[in-house]
Amino acid sequence: MVSLLGRDDLTALARGYALFGSGGGGSTTMLELILAGSATWPLQVAAPESLDPATPCLGVAFVGSTILLGERMPGSEPFAPVLRAVERWTGHEIPAVCSLEGGGMNGLAPLMLADSHIVVDADCTGRAVPGLDQMSLFVDGLPGIIVACDTGGGGVAVVEATRGIDAERVARAAIIQAGGAGCAVFAGFTVGDLREHAIVGHLAHTLRVGRAFVATSDRSLVELADALGAQLVTEGRILSTASLVADPSVSAVEIMGVDGGVHRVITRSETLAVLSDGRVVAAAPTVIVVVDAISRDVLEVTELTLARHVAVLAIPAPSWWHARPDRLRRVTPSAYGLDELDVA
Repeated sequence: MVSLLGRDDLTALARGYALFGSGGGGSTTMLELILAGSATWPLQVAAPESLDPATPCLGVAFVGSTILLGERMPGSEPFAPVLRAVERWTGHEIPAVCSLEGGGMNGLAPLMLADSHIVVDADCTGRAVPGLDQMSLFVDGLPGIIVACDTGGGGVAVVEATRGIDAERVARAAIIQAGGAGCAVFAGFTVGDLREHAIVGHLAHTLRVGRAFVATSDRSLVELADALGAQLVTEGRILSTASLVADPSVSAVEIMGVDGGVHRVITRSETLAVLSDGRVVAAAPTVIVVVDAISRDVLEVTELTLARHVAVLAIPAPSWWHARPDRLRRVTPSAYGLDELDVA
């Protein structure tokens, strides 16, 4: 089935991807502006089952510091050099594209290729994650995956790795060489592979969630949570933020709830867990979202500042992650070195 995505859907889709960023993934604003002004609307989005399963596909994403991407605007065709590299490597054109990270700005990234590629409604994470080795294609051990990324100065690095962690480390080093931010492309898989090794229908689901958020953002927090199919974990004021001594990249944000409870939101580049009165009540891969309780802005972890009045929502993770233990252990807090925060 092929569906049409209209320009008036862009705001809702972006809000949905902001929610699935779980506090990370980067602001969607830049890509919203680029797509609103440059894309040919409406855009066609194809379900994987509507295409020949042998159709070669690629996934695209921006990697590195999203803050730097905000300062260093991408050009009109930021993925062109890495796309050419993977097509030279594979020896054939790749007509289809899907999203690699369906949370934050990268959920919108494949739409930048809608004029030249078939956009497939499948995603490799269903939420924001920090590592390329956490993409579903690597999690499931799909062979033959090729990763290409910027190295700076017009250069491109191409990696064909059996282990996802090898691709992550080599690509991360290349992105650092490129100045800390750039483009990445996955290739070497087909649309048929996505049916088993990706989260099918994530774009459509994100659009539904985004529409519900837009429609209820001026209502009570309980109504907002219900519309999103989420749990309202707490509402309250941020009292303190502190980094862990053992790992400064991990922060604990303490919230005094309106119910009198003490809640701690544990973050890295995304929000990983919430504790209420010392008990873990939600943890990754559950999508933990912090919104400003007054403006209803979806907040990134860098925006969790003192005295801000916030609400914490927990949105169920895609069932794909829970289907097998080997998948789940790649996205629970223990995957980030926080063993005590896993939910049984």
